Amino acid sequence: MTNQILIVDDETDITNLLQDYFEMNGYKVLTARSGTEALQKAAYSPDIILLDINMPEIDGLEVCTRIRDFVSCPIIFLTAKVEEADKINGFRVGGDDYIVKPFSIDELGARVEAHLRRERRQSIKTQTKFSNDLVIDYSAKMVYYKDHSLSFAKKEFGIIELLSMNSGQVFDKEHIYERVWGWEHEGDSSVVTEHIRRIRAKFTEVSDHIYISTVWGVGYKWVG
Repeated sequence: MTNQILIVDDETDITNLLQDYFEMNGYKVLTARSGTEALQKAAYSPDIILLDINMPEIDGLEVCTRIRDFVSCPIIFLTAKVEEADKINGFRVGGDDYIVKPFSIDELGARVEAHLRRERRQSIKTQTKFSNDLVIDYSAKMVYYKDHSLSFAKKEFGIIELLSMNSGQVFDKEHIYERVWGWEHEGDSSVVTEHIRRIRAKFTEVSDHIYISTVWGVGYKWVG
């Protein structure tokens, strides 16, 4: 699989150097030479972003702040600043790493690879959840109990996915309805109660373990 990297720097020489290096190493490269252009290119879902801090108009910290809630990939800051406060600010706005200019391009390449490996491991980890004898395959949208598949309707699996991926967190019916059915869907959140009843009935057929617990007066949580 080809990784896509977004390189953001207002210095053309650096952008060209990094583009050549990463293309030679098999990456698909996107470039931006301003904060404004970076905001546009971030919509192409890069796997990792190299982001210069010191840019006119919209600097790297502001770019990171604006995109962080919508872009989950690693962001490595490129900076000429070395003060501790600058590093702290970078991490606070959502940066994952920083490298100080002038830098070793091989070190930068190694850091990029390390972050991408970590992302792949995290992705594999979140694709499947093991809960006692229950296995939830989020990618295939399947649930297994002791290697036997259990059949759940789309919305039922959506509820299982939401609760199990946030184990221990309590969700009220309205929140579950909004997350699974969507904000734009017109309906009654009381349908959540019926769906959870059906989910529990299917779990009860194979196990006496309680996977979804009711927190009376509040909502539901996963306790697998």
